[in-house]
Amino acid sequence: MTVWSRITDFAQGVSESLTHALGGITGGDKPPEKSVAFTIGMIALGAKMAKADGVVTDEEVQAFSEVFHVPEHDRAAVTRVFNMAKQDVAGYETYAAQVAKLFGQKSHVLESVLDGLFHIAKADGVVHPGELAYLEKVAEIFGFTGADWLRLRARHVALKDDPYEVLGVSPGARLSEVKKHYKALVKELHPDKQIAAGVPEEMVRLATERLSRINAAFAEIEKAHEL
Repeated sequence: MTVWSRITDFAQGVSESLTHALGGITGGDKPPEKSVAFTIGMIALGAKMAKADGVVTDEEVQAFSEVFHVPEHDRAAVTRVFNMAKQDVAGYETYAAQVAKLFGQKSHVLESVLDGLFHIAKADGVVHPGELAYLEKVAEIFGFTGADWLRLRARHVALKDDPYEVLGVSPGARLSEVKKHYKALVKELHPDKQIAAGVPEEMVRLATERLSRINAAFAEIEKAHEL
């Protein structure tokens, strides 16, 4: 099952205010990652991410479709919701809070959502200050602040080439401590565990890409310790 279940019915029922419509739906009895509330929140955050630098480009729209593969029969509904949300950036905190409420702060699913938003932000080759501010605020609402935010940012917008920042560990940590932290991340992000937990295909793909970056960072640290 993907995140797009029931999106067509929802989109047909929305008249003017997407924010108002979102406020009237909850996770219901479905797992949060399969709920309409999560799907709408994800589309809206992606659309407003694209608008954060003032203009929505074709590259950013393409980036959204690369992150979230929409089935043909749901494309019109997703496009309708995306177009309503992209009119301005206002209200994005409401969508972020709604999504965070479904999972609880610092969920690995929320981290994958942030990875997807970063992908959209980078679509035109540069992350605009307005986009970075948007991402940092969404991360804060999701519970990722301080070192957690720096770790997330380092995977996409490295202010310095620091594999320790990518892993979220101190540069002074011993290799045994880094390895323990690395193994915990690998276990959490392994695709089989994600699938078994019922995580949507889109989130599994993002977690797999994150795991690849984490593997590269650990390999770099391990190599440095061998020298």
